Amino acid sequence: MIITYINNPLKYTTLKELLKQEFKISDRLLFKLKKHNKIYLNHVCVSINSSIKLNDLIKIVIDFEEDSPNIIAQKLQLDILFEDDSMLILNKPASIAVHPSLLHFDNTLSNGVKYYFNSIGLKKKIRIVNRLDKDTSGIVIFAKNEYVQENLIQQMKSNTFKKYYIAIVEGLLEKNMFTINAPISRKEGSIIERCVNKNGAISITQYHVIKKYSNYSLVYINLLTGRTHQIRVHMSYIKHPILGDTLYGNSSNLINRQALHACKVNFIHPITNLPITIESNISEDIKNLIV
Repeated sequence: MIITYINNPLKYTTLKELLKQEFKISDRLLFKLKKHNKIYLNHVCVSINSSIKLNDLIKIVIDFEEDSPNIIAQKLQLDILFEDDSMLILNKPASIAVHPSLLHFDNTLSNGVKYYFNSIGLKKKIRIVNRLDKDTSGIVIFAKNEYVQENLIQQMKSNTFKKYYIAIVEGLLEKNMFTINAPISRKEGSIIERCVNKNGAISITQYHVIKKYSNYSLVYINLLTGRTHQIRVHMSYIKHPILGDTLYGNSSNLINRQALHACKVNFIHPITNLPITIESNISEDIKNLIV
């Protein structure tokens, strides 16, 4: 993958300034680019301390061969929503983890992605951009190099990366539109559970009700921050937990997991700089409850 930039207008006077400010390249990646001679000025490999002038052409080549030796390649059925040289975007089913853990080192989305990369001859590290809980379905993005991963994570921090969810919550919500602004932290004594805590990190969730049923509501959710279990914690906090969420609410005879689906993302493509929108179909178990 190649990133190009023409210094017109004369915005930068040094190459290092351009790489750090225009492309927000981390020191770690900058070191790798410098070490492997991947930075070019007017088609000549140069030092990052080089001066640049008006109309200079800067080219960055990001084509490192990588691997994730701790992840076992395993053939899985992948629902690919989008793919190019920068990223692979999948629709994750429920009941499958995004990445391996100490207790579950196979049958994860990452195992399937490694097998897929191997099958197409792509020697790349498994780089996850966004994570979903095992029993949450929907959109998961894998970056194909370090620059793309860093760029998308930076967009999440600056809130230019938008994430939307469909959820079914217990009960009938009084307010059809509402913003939940309640800080979240790890629950004391637990390595998994989170809770609303005044000393926690800022956490903001917006929702609007799509439809109300006899004893549950279908809601569309916009995450303005991305804390672990944020939607599940916030909906439980306002006394309307996600249907089937046994950690923050109750089990349900209608669905055997939390009824939560990551249905849409909006972001700026790290290479083309064009806005991109990806949507995924709602999983069948949730769809069966809202027809």
